[in-house]
Amino acid sequence: MSHQILLYYKYVHVEDPATLMAAQRELCTRLKLRGRILIAHEGINGTLEGETEATEEYVRELFSDPRFSDIHMKRSVGTGSAFNKLMIKVRQEIVGTHFPAEINPADHTSQHITAEELHELIQSGENIKIVDMRNDYEFKIGRFENSILPPMENSRDLAVAVKELESYKNEKIITVCTGGVRCEKMSAYLLREGFTNVSQLYGGIVTYMEKYPNKDFKGKLYVFDNRIAMGFETDSPEHEILTNCEKCGVVNDHYINCSDNACHKQIIMCESCVAAGQVTCAAGCIKLQKAHNH
Repeated sequence: MSHQILLYYKYVHVEDPATLMAAQRELCTRLKLRGRILIAHEGINGTLEGETEATEEYVRELFSDPRFSDIHMKRSVGTGSAFNKLMIKVRQEIVGTHFPAEINPADHTSQHITAEELHELIQSGENIKIVDMRNDYEFKIGRFENSILPPMENSRDLAVAVKELESYKNEKIITVCTGGVRCEKMSAYLLREGFTNVSQLYGGIVTYMEKYPNKDFKGKLYVFDNRIAMGFETDSPEHEILTNCEKCGVVNDHYINCSDNACHKQIIMCESCVAAGQVTCAAGCIKLQKAHNH
């Protein structure tokens, strides 16, 4: 039995998020899908997994709603265990930026650039700045070569981190993120802050990796499900691993959570060290150390 993972979003006005949440819960439950859907007045943001036939039925029913008929639906091979349950919630935003309400991608955002167009720009040698709008732990295991990561632990940090990008205000900027949803708002924020030439990668890094595996974007793509990371053609000699086990130093890209319940920081740990039971932060859990020092 084959499984499929769907990744999608749409910034569009939703008059009654609670009603849409109930309808989505009924649909997903009926099709035995698991995953996460966030709904707000500003739109919808979802990642779902199920049997392939069921996910395609979901797409058909979602697209039958005129508000969502033009969604760019990203599909990838599922494992059947990417999610433990179904979670559908109404939130203030479909991405937690905490930006002012006037930053609404349904009204104004930066222009989109396709994977093909970005690939051509990279190959041409034109002076562009690829600005990664993901978090530091996502960037760590996979990134575009020579890309710029503003100092952010989460999306709402851009309001402060934007100061680190001031020198690029008149440069040609391409923002990138996993599937595109963060870039919609964050590129709009850059435009509001006076950046003059901003584009965003349409469909996100996942779309680029599908078209150009192991080209320009090196390593694996961090994903927010039980897979943790996904790569394309990882058995190719062109595939690179960018990180090392934080215990023994061997080249590795396997993320686990620190086993200390007060920490749960994600750390790179090879299978051998995990098997040996060494599953806390590299120098012993940082939080445990702080507690001991106090």
